[in-house]
Amino acid sequence: MRGPTSFRKPKRLFRDAASYYLQTNQHLSNLNDYTNHLNLLDPYIGDLPLDRVHLGTLQPFIDARRQQGVKTKTINLALATVRRILNLAARLWRDDQGLTWLESAPLIQLLRVNDAREPYPLSWEEQGRLFTALPDHLQQMCLFKVNTGCRDREVTQLRWDWEFLVPQLSTSIFVIPGNYVKNREDRLIVLNRVASEIIEKVRGNHPDYVFTYKGNPIERIGNNGWKRAREKAGLENVRVHDLKHTFGRRLRAAGVSLETRKVLLGHRNGDITTHYSAPEVEELITAANKVCEDNEGNKPELLIIRRSIQASKP
Repeated sequence: MRGPTSFRKPKRLFRDAASYYLQTNQHLSNLNDYTNHLNLLDPYIGDLPLDRVHLGTLQPFIDARRQQGVKTKTINLALATVRRILNLAARLWRDDQGLTWLESAPLIQLLRVNDAREPYPLSWEEQGRLFTALPDHLQQMCLFKVNTGCRDREVTQLRWDWEFLVPQLSTSIFVIPGNYVKNREDRLIVLNRVASEIIEKVRGNHPDYVFTYKGNPIERIGNNGWKRAREKAGLENVRVHDLKHTFGRRLRAAGVSLETRKVLLGHRNGDITTHYSAPEVEELITAANKVCEDNEGNKPELLIIRRSIQASKP
């Protein structure tokens, strides 16, 4: 008579688990970020069995990234990806025998962040220096971003099929599906005067994506073109995300209420954005239009985009 069969967990490499994670999470809006982190980690832990991946075996990766001058926050994003994969392997993923891929997940502590910096909202003068140094396609995206409060990915992935007409107001809005948004909720984008002009300027350039370069979608705003313009303008420390902070700071300076600012910045939770009525959208547009001119009533935003439009005409 045969005794009970005992099963032994097969030895799976971290590379196998990383590949499985990417294959089963194709829906994630930041999948490219996970892919980049895992590609950087692979030379250090890719060949290790899952049960040998822990903070000790990750230390060479941490040391190498620090020597390259990579910020702690960026290193932590990679460590968090490892932690997520190990937790899934220990708690969720199972083989044909019903056994988890990993007996237990080790504690992966993130590094203490000491290189964070405060947001840097741009002045109108700084914005003028920076934006006029940008190539046209990045200038359009940055003007749109500083007038809508969108995140980088919300601009680069913006699609025409997310646009909805509001006939009562003779305008349109965009509603980004939640799986493309950081807080996983639908994101309403209203268009002030500047954002509306930018949309009309790029309309028809591409059948799917709003912002493109030479017929192709743009992966990120903070590319080499952005860095060169930033250096030329003498604003080397300004980040793309500071444009969102600039929008928020200008709304506050214009006396826009906190509740309205949250909606415009995409911070509001709970409401379905497609259910906003025309009067509510009009109120949001009125608030967003308050950042189209500086404290002296000048309209530098409109001047910049109109100069760009004139320059592009044959």
